[in-house]
Amino acid sequence: MKVLALSIGDPSGIGPDLALLLWLQRHQLNVPEFLLLGDVEQLRLRAKHLQLNVPIEISSPASAKTDFQHFLPVLPLQNKLIENIGAPLTENAAGIIEAIELAVKLTLDGQTSAVVTCPISKKPLYDAGFEHPGHTEFLASLASQHLGRPVMPVMLLAGPDLRAVPVTIHIPLHDVPQQLTTQLIEETVIITERDLRTRFGIGKPRIAVSGLNPHAGENGALGHEDQTVVLPAIENLRAQGMDIKGPLPADTMFHARARQNYDVAICMYHDQALIPAKALAFDESVNVTLGLPFIRTSPDHGTAFEIAGQGIARPDSLLAALKLAQTLSLPALKEPA
Repeated sequence: MKVLALSIGDPSGIGPDLALLLWLQRHQLNVPEFLLLGDVEQLRLRAKHLQLNVPIEISSPASAKTDFQHFLPVLPLQNKLIENIGAPLTENAAGIIEAIELAVKLTLDGQTSAVVTCPISKKPLYDAGFEHPGHTEFLASLASQHLGRPVMPVMLLAGPDLRAVPVTIHIPLHDVPQQLTTQLIEETVIITERDLRTRFGIGKPRIAVSGLNPHAGENGALGHEDQTVVLPAIENLRAQGMDIKGPLPADTMFHARARQNYDVAICMYHDQALIPAKALAFDESVNVTLGLPFIRTSPDHGTAFEIAGQGIARPDSLLAALKLAQTLSLPALKEPA
C-alpha cells in the first residue's frame, strides 16, 4: 500500500507538533506511514523548540514508506514556510496552499494513497487572496479541475459513536433557510449513501435526517421548512429505495439509544452536526470529505495557535485521520456484492 500524503496545514499552529509527536510514537501507536509536505528547516526548528529528537530528511513518494522507519520523511515545497509559533503569517499562505495542491496531485497521480490535511487558518489565506470558504471547497475545486466537471463535496464527521453530515456548511446561520433546498438535501444524501457503501463498506446505510427547526417544525407551528423542503427530499429518496427517515427533532437524535438506529445523521447546518460529533468524541472524530475522486481526511480540530509549540497538543484526532485514510484506501472496502 502506498504512503499517505500529509499536508502541513498552517505551520504556526499545532500541525507540525502533531506530525513530530506521531512520528516519535510511530511504533507504539501503529501510525500509518505518511509523507509530510512541508518545509524541512521549519520542522527542524519546531522539533528543536519542542526538544524532540526527530530526524527530519527529504524524501519522495516512492521511498517514504521505507524512510518513515528511520526519519520523518518530508517532501519540500517550492514556497518556504516561516517558523512563527502561535501567530499565523500571510507570508506562509502560498506554502500552505501548495502543500494541499501537492497532496491532491500526488494522490490523483497514484503516487500516494490518500490526502490527510493538518488544520489551516482561513484569515491569513484570505488576506493573501484565497477565494475558497475553506479546505472542503478548495479540495472540491481541485477535483473539478482534474475531472473537468463540477464536484459537490460533502463534509462527514466520523467518530467512534456518530457519523454526522451538515447539508449547509460554512455560511452564516441566517442564510441557512435560503440556501437549504430539497435538491441540495437530496444530492447530499445521495453522495453520503454512495460513499458509505463504496468506501465504508456499509451494505445498506440507515440514514436519519434532522429537521431544521425546533421539534422539526411541529407540523408548521415552528416553521414551514421541515414540511416544504426537508420532507419532500426524504420522500423522494425513500422512493428510490433508501433506508431513510425524518425529519427528526435534532434535540433527540444524538443520545445513545437514538444513535443505535442509524449509520449517519444528515443535519441541516454546520453546528447541528458538529456540536454532537465533537461533544461525543472531540479527540477521536475525523473530518472526511465525501464526493471526491480521492480520499481525504483531517482532524476535526483547528490550528490551536494558543497551544502551538508547548508540547501539550494531543495527536489523537490526527492519528485517527491517518488510520481512517489508510482503512478507506484498502481495496477490501469496495461496494459489497
